[in-house]
Amino acid sequence: MRNWLWIVGTCFSITALAQVSDLNKGNAILLNMTYSGQLPGGDLAARFGPSMSVGGGLEFMTAKGNFIFGVEGFYLFGTEVKEDVIAPLRTPEGFIIGNDKSYAEIELRQRGLYAGLLMGKLFALSNRNPRAGIRATLSAGILQHKIRIQEDPFRVVPQLIGDYQKGYDRLSNGLAFNQFLGYQMLSTDKRINFFAGIECTQAFTRNRRSFNFDTRRSDTEPRLDLLFGIRAGWILPFYVGQEAREIYY
Repeated sequence: MRNWLWIVGTCFSITALAQVSDLNKGNAILLNMTYSGQLPGGDLAARFGPSMSVGGGLEFMTAKGNFIFGVEGFYLFGTEVKEDVIAPLRTPEGFIIGNDKSYAEIELRQRGLYAGLLMGKLFALSNRNPRAGIRATLSAGILQHKIRIQEDPFRVVPQLIGDYQKGYDRLSNGLAFNQFLGYQMLSTDKRINFFAGIECTQAFTRNRRSFNFDTRRSDTEPRLDLLFGIRAGWILPFYVGQEAREIYY
């Protein structure tokens, strides 16, 4: 009998320690870090191949409605450049000669960035955790990209020194829009906080250089640059305007 009383008492003790936390139900400031892989489309696909990006954002999520407002940005980079802007500097065999009459190793890379203001909403999938569900956001900002000319660390090519690179780099920027749709979770114990999904970016850009050295003309044509990708992010949440409390039963 004593053994049964001990077992029942232990069960009640464990139950008494059980708790329901609503620490993730108030207004929240979300600091996130993201990584994505992207494929280009439109005019961007004629210049670059696949790319990756790293970035982050700062957001405010409302307690009622799970509405999201904030800022976001990412740094874009890739290794495939389809336009050989330094072709006029190459020999018939395809080499570039440095100032010491030896071959110079010159690499072309993709570089860019996006920064914008966003708004959106989290649609909860369960009452058990109203901060886990479908995340949909829309942002507007600026997309910029260019061809990075990576110089030989041992040889100098006079035509690519300093500001001369601006005649080859195709620096372009303009108004851009980004849409994201995926899944987000803010766990009730604050330990697992992330989002992942698909995104699409549309940018209306122009070449900002007055003259291209390789084509010997200016480029003023409007561009439509597209990016399609998969993005995932880790979230660090800070809840505000809410007392930390535990409900025992």
